[in-house]
Amino acid sequence: MDVSVSEDGGILTLATQQNTIRFHAIWLRDNSPDPDTKSSGNGQRLIALRDIPKDIRISNVQADGGSLDITFAPEEKTASFDLGWLVENAYDIGSNQGNGWLSDEVTKWDSTLQSSVPSAKLSDLAQRGDIYSDWIEKIARYGFGKVEGGPVSEGALFDVVDLFGFVRETNYGKLFEVRTEVNPTNLAFTGLGLQAHTDNPYRDPVPTIQVLYCLESSAAGGENMVVDGFACALRLKEESPEHFDVLSEYCARFEYAGEDGVCLTSKRPLIELAPDGELIGVRFNNRSLSAVTDVPFENMGLWYEAYRRLGEIIDDPAMEVVFRLEPGEAFIVDNTRVLHARKAYSGTGKRWLQGCYADKDGLLSTRNALRRKAGKGAK
Repeated sequence: MDVSVSEDGGILTLATQQNTIRFHAIWLRDNSPDPDTKSSGNGQRLIALRDIPKDIRISNVQADGGSLDITFAPEEKTASFDLGWLVENAYDIGSNQGNGWLSDEVTKWDSTLQSSVPSAKLSDLAQRGDIYSDWIEKIARYGFGKVEGGPVSEGALFDVVDLFGFVRETNYGKLFEVRTEVNPTNLAFTGLGLQAHTDNPYRDPVPTIQVLYCLESSAAGGENMVVDGFACALRLKEESPEHFDVLSEYCARFEYAGEDGVCLTSKRPLIELAPDGELIGVRFNNRSLSAVTDVPFENMGLWYEAYRRLGEIIDDPAMEVVFRLEPGEAFIVDNTRVLHARKAYSGTGKRWLQGCYADKDGLLSTRNALRRKAGKGAK
């Protein structure tokens, strides 16, 4: 690896066999790994940007095996950077990847994932070994997974959440009941099927993880279904970039006011992109969509065309993975990405699930901590 510094000391260049990457002196100084700059205990920064001279520059560089010792002027401070860390955190890359690109931490999927649904027994997960690490990795990558072999007892879903995070309490409580009967005496307990959807789009932020745990399943039908919203959005983009763009450029509105004292509203696009164009979220729930007023008149017809087509893609059996939850089984979904649904019932019987919400940052934190413990690093 060849190392060079610009004449004014403002830029460091590393030339590897694969490519050439550059770093600004201010970026390097701000990310210096020395104990005066970052805490050795938790990695948090101990200085503010105001503590770094505006005219910071590189005065000397010395290669030392797998590290670079960089001296900064006018401080005359030397810090040692791991070369692997620099390559991993390089920002000198093509900045325009176009709208709808996916992180390499994410793998989109369709019905072909049916035979390899990420799943594990609760007793194995509780051991926090390799099975657990693999399960956490796959849920983060695919956005959903199953748990099998759990106890058939109320509140057991909290054991699932304890594997990676904490329950997020809402106006529905710490948990909510999902009870249905094929021939109900009360229409609230219906066995009708539900279109694939994301939960609570009327919240901001939405609950980013949902867990559903089965306690009773004696009815015929009622299978669970999950759909990768990212795969659906990118299929829409491939078919019609214009449809993708209109759903990502303009906000939809969602509302829930089904309880006294509750009126939840949000305004977000059906397809959500980060400022750099990364695909980061999908919100789709026809039951909670309120009047859309943020689309200009001249684009409203196109918006509805795109909304209809996205719904058709979501409803396509080629996009869905279907499974039946038995008592003691649960599934977890990334509610910012994966849509879930329920098939209709037939015959007689009952179905009882308990559900709760949690936050994805806990899941990703767990994954990252496991990676670092294994020496793999975390992005």
